[in-house]
Amino acid sequence: MTRTPMNEHCSAVILNKLPRKLGDPGKFLIPCEFPGMDECLALANLGASINLMPLSVWEELSLPELNPTCMTLELADLSVSKPIGI
Repeated sequence: MTRTPMNEHCSAVILNKLPRKLGDPGKFLIPCEFPGMDECLALANLGASINLMPLSVWEELSLPELNPTCMTLELADLSVSKPIGI
């Protein structure tokens, strides 16, 4: 049997000397600025989620034009939604 030298990474794995993985931060706050507000903290959630908004609300808020999409979403209550755009 021949001996094969190991590089630093392999020996670290074998000797169990790899750094510990950090945990998932889940939700955290992002500081942000809006005119007329003293302090604003935005909640960020790294979970897989999608926010749906009725088209009438989107139009009432005068938000930018939507990009067409061809996706179908099955919601938690098993209903199906076909978004106009993203």
